[in-house]
Amino acid sequence: MLSYYFQGLTLGAAMILPLGPQNAFVMNQGIRRQYHLMVALLCALSDLVLICAGIFGGSALLSHSSWLLMLVTWGGVGFLLWYGWGALRAAMRRDINLLQTGVMKQGRLRIIISMLAVTWLNPHVYLDTFVVLGSLGGQLEMAPKRWFAIGTISASFLWFFSLALLAAWLAPKLCTVPAQRMINAAVGIIMIVIALRLAHDAARHLMPLFA
Repeated sequence: MLSYYFQGLTLGAAMILPLGPQNAFVMNQGIRRQYHLMVALLCALSDLVLICAGIFGGSALLSHSSWLLMLVTWGGVGFLLWYGWGALRAAMRRDINLLQTGVMKQGRLRIIISMLAVTWLNPHVYLDTFVVLGSLGGQLEMAPKRWFAIGTISASFLWFFSLALLAAWLAPKLCTVPAQRMINAAVGIIMIVIALRLAHDAARHLMPLFA
């Protein structure tokens, strides 16, 4: 069964390593050293729920409902555009020091809400966990399926905690104004590019429905 565990671990790592909304949020909280371990834990627990839902039956829901998939995708496109634009505005502000001070004063509840939005309003999460992992893990027998899911979940926990701790360790070098401008600009561009790609794919899938 260890082979199924390592298959899940490898696939989970390959899917979670590219920079996306979750990784950017965890990294930023690590740089600020503000509830970064809590954020890493909540991201990993959210992935646990989504992975289990996708592998143990949730994939059928999206695969049999094109309208639900479109709803999730376009909702995510709107959120990613808003998130990316906010990051770009932060990068271009002259009073970035004041902005950093305001961000540092964010309360725990606001950070939790932001993390949940970044995770659950990101359509890539559903495509990865429900479509990709669900289609692969859902075909296995129950015992191998469990080990496959545990491997994927392990990749999520290991990555998010490693990212949060590494960002906190590098915080003194990454908290400078030039570094913050570069990070915010990179995050904003990446979020907008992801949103535009999702919108392009969604529009292409919508065309046959109205043909």
